[in-house]
Amino acid sequence: MIAHLRGTLLAKHPNQAIVETHGVGYDVAISIPTFTEMPAAGADVALHIHTHVREDALSLYGFLRLAEKHLFEKLLTVSGIGPTLAIKILSGMPADEMVGAIRGGDLARLTRIPGVGRKTAERMVLELRDKLPAPGASDTSMSTPQASPIEEDVISALVNLGYQRTAAERALLAARSGKSPQSFDLLFREALGSLSK
Repeated sequence: MIAHLRGTLLAKHPNQAIVETHGVGYDVAISIPTFTEMPAAGADVALHIHTHVREDALSLYGFLRLAEKHLFEKLLTVSGIGPTLAIKILSGMPADEMVGAIRGGDLARLTRIPGVGRKTAERMVLELRDKLPAPGASDTSMSTPQASPIEEDVISALVNLGYQRTAAERALLAARSGKSPQSFDLLFREALGSLSK
């Protein structure tokens, strides 16, 4: 699966970016916050990617901030919310405000997001309230420095082994702290070692 894309931004629109990497142009769906923070076309860009596979399509969803990708993936766990609606939801309200509205059960604010009716808002609150970090909490997914492609691969490998993403990110932070960039093998072994303690 594609987890990270780094390349030249060929074009950007409020819901789409084309990123060229090694001669291949990737069509990536993006949210409004990612669009507004992106550099101009022609600049280098790095996106955290969620790959969504269906029988008839392979779609890429890109985020400049890892915290936004995590919130997108949490939204996908809510029954009735697919990737297209999740991107619309992220475009309708800043991520930190949305976390506050979900944790606070603020249905009025959530239903102001285009595409979110009362039932969807109720499901978001019911299914996500306890899974989202409290405002100002030291959640590593919100404060982790941007991971390099190798570090993303290490996190992905640990998640595939069954570890929670936040635990994998903490282990990676411990493995890389104060050291110069390392190979995948070294980082993976050290992170796995700290998780096994």
